[in-house]
Amino acid sequence: MAKIPDQMLAAQVVEFKKPYKIHKVPTPGKDLNEYDMLVKVAVASLCHTDGMVTEGIMGTPLPCIASHEGSGTVVKVGSAIKEFEVGDRVLCSLTYHRCGVCADCTGPEVGRQYCPNVGGYLGVNRDGSFAEYEVVDGRECCLLPDNVSFETAAPLACAGITVWGGLVRAGLKAGESVAIVGGGGGLGHLGVQFAKALGLNVIAIDAREEALSLSRECGADTLVDARSGKEKVVEEVKKVTGGQGADATLNVSDHESAAATGAAVTKMHGVLVQIAQPTNISVPFQELVFRDIRIHGSLTSSRGECLKMLDVVSRHNIKVKTNAFNGIQEVPKAIELAHSGKMQGKPVIIINQEAIENERKSGIKMV
Repeated sequence: MAKIPDQMLAAQVVEFKKPYKIHKVPTPGKDLNEYDMLVKVAVASLCHTDGMVTEGIMGTPLPCIASHEGSGTVVKVGSAIKEFEVGDRVLCSLTYHRCGVCADCTGPEVGRQYCPNVGGYLGVNRDGSFAEYEVVDGRECCLLPDNVSFETAAPLACAGITVWGGLVRAGLKAGESVAIVGGGGGLGHLGVQFAKALGLNVIAIDAREEALSLSRECGADTLVDARSGKEKVVEEVKKVTGGQGADATLNVSDHESAAATGAAVTKMHGVLVQIAQPTNISVPFQELVFRDIRIHGSLTSSRGECLKMLDVVSRHNIKVKTNAFNGIQEVPKAIELAHSGKMQGKPVIIINQEAIENERKSGIKMV
């Protein structure tokens, strides 16, 4: 491995409601914690939560390097980490230093990221992936399968594991149906592919031509245009579910009417998994009381679930629709595209072009 430089380029939040400051900062990792690793970032992705950070909603201490969706190569390993070594390709978990002893850490695998004593989250209250190097918790990261590229992996660190966790909480079996409100967005198009890989019948609901087109490309069984109005949407979903509604619904849209639509298209006694994070979630009482629709909030998921997700990505050739930008200097362009309303998939920043070239030269067919 090349010598680690004393300084690196990074995109920092230095003032709320202002653009990132892109400049040189000291490279971290000189005094590495025994459980940590230093990763040379190959690709970092932009997430909806990054906007919440820049607005000051997450209570982020400043300055803070942005992005919690990263993938890269291990260049330094803490003394207590035995699973990884220098040169390994990894998915960088956003979770940092769970306590390991609380009820969440010792409870069901899918919920361990809820640790109330966590040491922080990368890109939220600790430095993240919009940098040439970042410090990660080696106990939380995942080794990338040989055929999963850095560009595919980065968005999986949050968008991927978030919608995967929602599917796990929906508790569906192969052959059952799932509706995804926002099925053509950054999370939604991954949810469509994951659900198909798990043998589910997928109903994608969205309100943009670009999103509906992406849902179709990703294999959704049924497309429903939300612009037709709630009654028509419910009618279309019932038409393909024997008049019952979807067995479960994931809502990954923060539109003010999305949760209500999600509840309405779900069968009686079914589950609406709320993943999107609008300020308020509004669902008519009739859905909850008269139809027994249960709402289950879902954040991300655990390392164990992340490993399962990566296995599915590898075996089923899951494709992340990415919009690539070259270099940290182009982060503002990625943000502009994300806010344009015309984007399909996820904006990603190629930070280490050499790592990408080495993947291409490997001879392995990448997803």
